[in-house]
Amino acid sequence: MKNKFNLWETCANAILKNIKDAKISPGPVIVTLAAFLISSIVVINSENSRGDIGNLSEFEVGKVAEHDVVAVKPVSYIDESATNLLIEERKRLVPAIFRYENEKTLEAERNYNRFVSICREFFEKTSVDEEAAHEADSEDFRTEDFRILIYSEFPNAFPVETLDTLSRNPNRNQLLSEARKILSYFMEEGIFSLSQNELSRYNPVMVEVSRSSGSRMGREQVDFNRVVTLGNLRDYMTERLAQGESSAALEGICYDLLKHFFMENVFFSKMDTEEQVKEAATRVEPAFIHIEQGQRIIKKGFVINKEDMISLNALSSALSEKDFSGAVGRLSLICMLYILFIFIGGIKLVGRNLHNSEIYLLTALTSLYIIGAALAKTLPFNSDFFPISLLLPTALVIMLPSILIGGYLALAWAFVLPLAGFLLGCFDMPAYVIALASGIVASRALHNAERRMDLVKAGLHIAAANCIAVIAMMLVQHAPVKDYPLLLFWAAFNGIASGMLVLGILPPLENGLNAATTFRLIELSDLNAPLIRRLFTIAPGTYSHSFMVAQLAEAACQEIGANSLLARVGAYYHDIGKMEQPEYFVENQAGYNKHDEIPPRLSATILRSHVKLGVEKARGMRLPKQVIAIIAEHHGNSVIRFFYHKALEQEKDVSVEDFSYPGNPPRSRESAVVMLADTSEAAVRTLEKKTATKIEEFIQTLINGKLEHGQLAESDLTFRDLGAIKKAFVRVLASYYHSRIEYPKEKKEAMSNGG
Repeated sequence: MKNKFNLWETCANAILKNIKDAKISPGPVIVTLAAFLISSIVVINSENSRGDIGNLSEFEVGKVAEHDVVAVKPVSYIDESATNLLIEERKRLVPAIFRYENEKTLEAERNYNRFVSICREFFEKTSVDEEAAHEADSEDFRTEDFRILIYSEFPNAFPVETLDTLSRNPNRNQLLSEARKILSYFMEEGIFSLSQNELSRYNPVMVEVSRSSGSRMGREQVDFNRVVTLGNLRDYMTERLAQGESSAALEGICYDLLKHFFMENVFFSKMDTEEQVKEAATRVEPAFIHIEQGQRIIKKGFVINKEDMISLNALSSALSEKDFSGAVGRLSLICMLYILFIFIGGIKLVGRNLHNSEIYLLTALTSLYIIGAALAKTLPFNSDFFPISLLLPTALVIMLPSILIGGYLALAWAFVLPLAGFLLGCFDMPAYVIALASGIVASRALHNAERRMDLVKAGLHIAAANCIAVIAMMLVQHAPVKDYPLLLFWAAFNGIASGMLVLGILPPLENGLNAATTFRLIELSDLNAPLIRRLFTIAPGTYSHSFMVAQLAEAACQEIGANSLLARVGAYYHDIGKMEQPEYFVENQAGYNKHDEIPPRLSATILRSHVKLGVEKARGMRLPKQVIAIIAEHHGNSVIRFFYHKALEQEKDVSVEDFSYPGNPPRSRESAVVMLADTSEAAVRTLEKKTATKIEEFIQTLINGKLEHGQLAESDLTFRDLGAIKKAFVRVLASYYHSRIEYPKEKKEAMSNGG
C-alpha cells in the first residue's frame, strides 16, 4: 500500500512540475475551454440532428422507395428471427430429464423375494431323493401342486411351461438366484416409462437420468438408443444372457419368469426438463445484425421488403437515443489530450513554451476541425463508400502549425486530430486512415521549403498521398469500380486545395502571429529591403559589419544544427538602432571619434541606447519575435568596459549598471551565436596581423570571456557547440582576410618539412 501511495505521489508531483514549467496563463486556458464547450455543443447537436431520416410512414413493405436512407452511424440490433431459431436449436439440444425412483426397484425385489421364498419352501417340503425321483415316473413329482400354489399367490403371472421347467430342474434354487441378479441389474439400470408425444420436443439422441443418493443428487446421460423399456426388455435381457454369465437353462425361462416382477422405475420429469430448457434459452447469445456507417438501408427505386423496414426502424430507434454523457466524455478526453499536448507537450515538441497567439491558433484550428467533422457526418452521400475526411482540409490544418510553430508539433498534431475525429465517431476507419495519411505527409511536405511556391508542390504531394490512401482503403472495403473516379477526384482536390489555401492564408497569419517562418525570413533576408538599404545609406560601416556578422552566424549555426536563416536575418537587423546616431559607432567613423569630446557616462548611454532603439524599430516594423529577441539580446547585459574603466578614473561613485547593456543574456542558440559573431567580427577587425592562429586564439579568448560573465548560461549551447562555432568563425574570418587558412598544426608541419 505504501509503494502504491508513493507511486501516485510521484506521478502527481511530475504532473505539477510540468504544469509549473509550462507557465500556463489563464487566458489560453479559458479560450481553450470555451472553444471546446462550443465544439461539444455542435457535436452533441449533430449527434441528434443527423438522426432525421424523415417520416417513417413514407416507407411501407411492398412500396417503392422514393429516396435513399443511409446509416449515418453504426447500428446493431437483435435479429429476432435468427435469435428464435438459435433458441429453438438450443432447446432441441436439451435432453429430457427422468427421475429414477428407487422405491420401485425395492418393490420389484420384494415381490421377487416373496416368490423365491414360496418356491424354496415348497421345494424343501416336496424334496425327495433324486434317484427315487428317477425311479418313479416324473409325473410323481408334484408339479401340479406347485402350479396351484404359485397361481394362488401370483394369478396367471407365469406360463405353465415356465413353472414346470423351473420345478423339474434339479438346479432350480440356482436358477432363482441367477434370475434375481438379472432382475436387480435391469431394475438398477432403470426401466423407462416413455411417451413419444412428450419427448418429441427434446434431444433425440440422449436423455438424462437424475438419481438420489442420500442427500446428494447425481445426473447421468444415457444414449436414447440404449434406453430399456418394458417393450424392449426381452431383447436386452437376451443380449445380457448371451454374454454367458448365466446358465443355459435360465435363458429359456428367464424373461417369462421375471416379467411379472419388472416395473417402470424411471419417469419423465416435465418440470425439471422445462427448467433446463429455460436455462438453456437464457444462455443463448442473441444474433445481431450490424449496419455500418454509410451503408444504404433503403435504395431509391427499389421495393421495400420486411428486412428493410426492420433495419429502418432499428436505425430510427438508435438515432433517437441521446448519448449526451458519451459525447461529453469523449470530448473531455480529447480536450485533456489537447491541453496536455499544448501546455505541457509543447515544451518537448517545440523546445519552448508556446506563445499565447500560437495556443489560440491551435485551439481555433482544432475546434474548427472537430466541428467540421461533426457537421460533415450529417451530409448525405450518393456513394456507399465516401470517407468524409475527403471533405476536410486535414493537410491545411497540419501545414499551418508546421510553418508557424514547428514540424515536430505538426507531426504530433497529424496523429491527434484524425484520432479525435475517430474517437468522436465522426470518422470510420477509411476516413481515419485517409486523414492520418494526409496529415503525416503534410507535416513533412514543407521540410526545407524556402519559397512560397513550394506550398503548391506540397499540395501535389499531399494529393498523391490522398489518392494512394483512397485506393488502398477502397480495395480493402471492396468498393465498386464506379466510385473510383469520384473519390480520386476529391482526394486530389483535397490536397491541391489545401496547398493553395495555405498560400493564401499564411501571409495574414504570419503578420498576426508575428512568426519567423522560413518564407518570411527569406523575404527579410533580401538586402534590397527598404530598411537594409537605408542602413547602407546612413551607416555603411554598420551595414558592412552586419553583413559580416550574418556570414559568421549563418556558418556557425549550420555547424551546430541551429536555424541558420533566423541567425542570418537577426544579424542583418541586430544593429538597426545605430541608424539614429551612426557617427558614434567606431565602424562608421573615419579618423574622428566623437566620444573624445563627451564624458564616458554619456558615451555609454549612447552606446546602450542602440539596443533599445533597435527593438523599438523592429517592433514598429512588426519583425518576428525571434528576430526582435536577437536584437535585444545580442549584447546581453554585458558591461561596456572601456567607458566603465574610464569613468572610474574620473569619478568616485560609479555604478556598473549605468555602463551595462539593458538586454538579457541570449535565451536561444541563434541569439547566442549572433552575440559571439558580433563580438568576434568587431574584435578581430582590430588585430594588426590577422593570421589564422591569432584569429583562433583571439576568438577563444572572447568566448571564454562570455562564459565567465554568464552571457551564455541560458542559451543551451554545449562546449561541443562552442568548439564548432569557433572553427566556423575562424574559417570565415581567415578566408575573408587571407587567401589561405593556415592553422597552427599545418604551420608546424610545413616548417618540419622545410616548406
